[in-house]
Amino acid sequence: MNKLTLFLLGGYLFFSCKTSVDKSTSGNAPEGNKAIVDTYFRYFNNHEWQKMADLYSEAPEMKDPSLGTSNITMTKADIVKKYQELHKAIPDVQDRILATYIAGDNVIVEFVSSGTAPDSTRFELPICTIFEIKNGKITKDLTYYDNFESDKK
Repeated sequence: MNKLTLFLLGGYLFFSCKTSVDKSTSGNAPEGNKAIVDTYFRYFNNHEWQKMADLYSEAPEMKDPSLGTSNITMTKADIVKKYQELHKAIPDVQDRILATYIAGDNVIVEFVSSGTAPDSTRFELPICTIFEIKNGKITKDLTYYDNFESDKK
């Protein structure tokens, strides 16, 4: 009986360790993907645009209502320029994460962007972004928000 228990325990430990190693070497562990997105928002809030752009692959697929309705490919230089222009228009822009959801290679983030608009009014804009992460880099950044300007109260 002692030998059987030892054999079963040894088998359990062997397969547990193997599963653990497989997950950590997959290149896309969910915890790692979330850490990349958390770093992205830290760089965004610190207005470190080049560091933020370096989190992307060489030619990520992007979607942003300010750029139209279709997905486009951007370079890291394009990303830096886009956010430098945003920063110039809204120097105090900040994002506050409300929720993060992980689904395979995707990290979905619900957040509120806020700041002072060029007309000196304060704003808060709810946004949802789907980040696809492969091999430790953001390969897709699909952002959704209401870009319709009206007098909403």
